[in-house]
Amino acid sequence: MRELVYHVATSLDGFIADAAGDFSQFPQDRETLAALFDRYPETCPAHLREALGVTGAPRRFDTVVMGRRTHAPALDAGLVGGAYPHLRQVVVTHRDLPASSDVEVVGGDVRAGVADLLAEPGKDVWLCGGADLAGQLVDLVDEIQVKVNPILLGDGIPLFRGLDRPRDVHAVAVEPLPGGVMLVTYRTRPRG
Repeated sequence: MRELVYHVATSLDGFIADAAGDFSQFPQDRETLAALFDRYPETCPAHLREALGVTGAPRRFDTVVMGRRTHAPALDAGLVGGAYPHLRQVVVTHRDLPASSDVEVVGGDVRAGVADLLAEPGKDVWLCGGADLAGQLVDLVDEIQVKVNPILLGDGIPLFRGLDRPRDVHAVAVEPLPGGVMLVTYRTRPRG
């Protein structure tokens, strides 16, 4: 069965963006990006692939799930087809989005919609963000990969929002990346 992997950047103090949703304060070291995109080339947005020399085919993920606010920068840049047209793109929202054959919209029972995705054959599913969606899907998440950036934001959008109770996770790997970023991997349940 496919796994849901929350692969996201965060500040050292646990914020995925500032209070306004801006994540541009995170360092954008080319060596860090190269290391991350070497591991998961599919996580590089299409409009940056050529400039960053990312040519690899998807390795782990064939589907990306994100909330409307995470999808918004693509729309703001005029990318109606989304930032990841090389993946199946699923945007969770109860609002209308511009029509695109490259973006699926899931509304209503979000957990059931994502559970149905996970039951389909294919590679793992990348939960791209954001905090509200991660909070809603936390019980479906198999793995959390946090790219901890060497910056303190002090306030902002947390990694998860709206959790109704504590959950145990188990650290399985800590890997230093160029640029002072640490890739920390947690499992919510054993693999398999």
